[in-house]
Amino acid sequence: MLKAAVIGVGSIGQNHARVYREMDGVDLVGVVDSSPQTAARIGARLNVPHYTDYKALIEEQKPDLVSVSVPTSLHFQVGIELIEQGLHVLMEKPITSTVEQGQKLIEAAKKKGIVLAVGHIERFNPAAMELRRRLREGMAGRIYKIHAQRLGPYPSRIQDAGVIIDLASHDIDLMRYLMDDPIIRVYGETLQSINSDREDMVNGLLRFQGGAVGVLDVNWITPTKMRRLTVTGSRGMFDCNLLSQELFFYENETAPSQWDTLSILRGVTEGNVLGIRIQRHEPLAAELGDFVAAVRDGRQPTVTGFDGLETLRLALEFMHSGKDVIIHTETT
Repeated sequence: MLKAAVIGVGSIGQNHARVYREMDGVDLVGVVDSSPQTAARIGARLNVPHYTDYKALIEEQKPDLVSVSVPTSLHFQVGIELIEQGLHVLMEKPITSTVEQGQKLIEAAKKKGIVLAVGHIERFNPAAMELRRRLREGMAGRIYKIHAQRLGPYPSRIQDAGVIIDLASHDIDLMRYLMDDPIIRVYGETLQSINSDREDMVNGLLRFQGGAVGVLDVNWITPTKMRRLTVTGSRGMFDCNLLSQELFFYENETAPSQWDTLSILRGVTEGNVLGIRIQRHEPLAAELGDFVAAVRDGRQPTVTGFDGLETLRLALEFMHSGKDVIIHTETT
């Protein structure tokens, strides 16, 4: 029986606590939140001890593994202390505020021989998992483009990050997971509307080493929620709805045969539309199950510290890329 704890239960953290509470082979031994009212409410709901100081929880309950869902600015401080005490850590994304902090966290975890996972939850979305399997089988042929749309209204709970870190990082990591191909170039344009100090919108381009192009369309200024991913290849296009966990394949009728890999694409016409059966599940439960299994089996989690670091690095490059060059035009 592994003992689990959750630090930060104001939002996503309370769902971590719920999942641990329901998980076989795991004993939720406590929750922590800086708000006494929140800590008490979640503790009472799940019938577990609650704290406002995570150091007190660690000392009294001695957990084996911890989910950390605190403001990003505290990720390194809390994470390094847990690691130094030999606790396995699942850090909600982003891994840390800076690349340097993330590197130190990874090095500390490696030195201690503990599991460090990062909460990029879309890898555990069953539609994304099935899409990855189909892409590995070559169903779409050569991949030309992957396009992510993540739109919705402004979440007032987010106070310390812009839309790139909070939302676009999901799709950056998902593109890395699906393509399994290094991203060699990024460029993004951002917009500030609701916030004066953080971006509310990003439109970005990525270039993969193999030649495919990635497109990001992410914002907090759309009055309806959309989580959609399309992958266009020589044999057709996948349309993946991450909210409803649905996956469709639009066939290119004139595509080269699946068995004739040397054929050249000579045209595109509409073919059959295939609805792909998805075995739906809760992504968070799958993510925490993977983390617990990694701790129990002594293996790497699906989303490693390195994965979290690489996604953070790319997200930060997007934030800076649109500010690098300004073209001044002359009026006549």
